[in-house]
Amino acid sequence: MAFPTLTPTGREFTPGNFPSKTFNSQSGAEVRILYGSQRVNATLNLSYSNVSDASVELFLTDYAAQLGTFHTFILPSDVFTGWSGSKSALDAPPGTKWRYAAEPQVQAVRPGISSVTVALRAVA
Repeated sequence: MAFPTLTPTGREFTPGNFPSKTFNSQSGAEVRILYGSQRVNATLNLSYSNVSDASVELFLTDYAAQLGTFHTFILPSDVFTGWSGSKSALDAPPGTKWRYAAEPQVQAVRPGISSVTVALRAVA
């Protein structure tokens, strides 16, 4: 099963931070060590408002196929439709795979129509 090829109605992206560790001495001196040259823990929250229940079911089926938050996958280009910046700005570093950060959240709007929110985390 592949991640659904629907265009989201909203996106919330956090680019993550560079892996580092801070050490403090008894005198108060601070030392920081950088452990890599690429950001980690980027998140992407996608919302799909007022879609058919059949479309919502695609996300629930994919979540089950990915064994919840276990497997990683490549996002389809449809996820970035409507984003006027470069795709790489939302997918750094290049080739990043994603996994579900949590189960999809579904809200029934009216019979046959629902909204779903999907939380994703970038994985190297």
